[in-house]
Amino acid sequence: MYVVTGGAGFIGSVLVAELADAGFGPLVIADRFGSGDQWKNLAKHPVSDIVPPENLLTFLHDNASSLSGVFHLGASSSTTETDVDFILANNFSLSRAIWDFCTEAGVPLIYASSAATYGDGAEGFVDDNDPAALLKLRPLNPYGWSKKLFDDYAVAESNAGRRPPFWGGLKFFNVYGPNEYHKAGQRSVAVQLYDQIDAAGKVKLFKSHNPDFQDGGQMRDFVWVGDCVDVMVWMLQSASVAGVYNCGSGAARSFNDLARAAFVAMRKEPVIDYIATPEHIRAHYQYFTEADMKRLRKAGYDKPFTTLEDGVHAYIRDYLSTDDPYR
Repeated sequence: MYVVTGGAGFIGSVLVAELADAGFGPLVIADRFGSGDQWKNLAKHPVSDIVPPENLLTFLHDNASSLSGVFHLGASSSTTETDVDFILANNFSLSRAIWDFCTEAGVPLIYASSAATYGDGAEGFVDDNDPAALLKLRPLNPYGWSKKLFDDYAVAESNAGRRPPFWGGLKFFNVYGPNEYHKAGQRSVAVQLYDQIDAAGKVKLFKSHNPDFQDGGQMRDFVWVGDCVDVMVWMLQSASVAGVYNCGSGAARSFNDLARAAFVAMRKEPVIDYIATPEHIRAHYQYFTEADMKRLRKAGYDKPFTTLEDGVHAYIRDYLSTDDPYR
């Protein structure tokens, strides 16, 4: 039995799809659905049970002997959430409790960290697990801080010998792909650009307020969700490479590149308008992120990452432009 927390969410539901296709199971989901269409993220795949998050720890203890692994992807993921107590309860306290359970029960654990732990990137984007290096990171919001707190806890507990039989944390960068539709304003820029082109035939990108970057030249590490899932499944199967790792493409690309890829995939001529970056985010706006992937490669992961052009084309062709956009 495999438990996927946040299994009805974006990355979680694509992971469920891949696990189901690969014959892993039974699959148990811990998540909430609300009154929207998020249930469609799971509708194509076999799920043996759905557990409300508040009942998760009881479920884990009651089924400890049947568990083959826990994928902990559930979190309060909004970077604009201001209720810090709420964020800590969901992203730090619960994560610690799951870690402690997996340690005591001898259950492998793979969890979602975030590139938000790097803050403005002043210390770079190297996934150094040395406690002194982790201490230098300065996240820009409570979400990033909560993820850093748990990374710190996992590394410290592992170094002290209090760890699951295998564990891995993944710092996801700018993930895009199917099943993110419920995320509203937190959806990837890829799907937002598709919507703009579909509605108006053109897109709006932020102007640059940094002389080192042209308008729309701000750069991000955009990573296809399928690649993130492939890394998690590889981690589970290798079961020997513990630690916190970056999960990005390793190649920063500009928003202009992303927009052009979307226009090409939709067979339309590029039309881009540049608008001023809002004042309230300008001071902390990131102009460059790029995952250093050397540690993951050294650990043995050798599958190539999807190029931005191929990923955007697949997203639009196989999902966004179809009647059924769900994985």
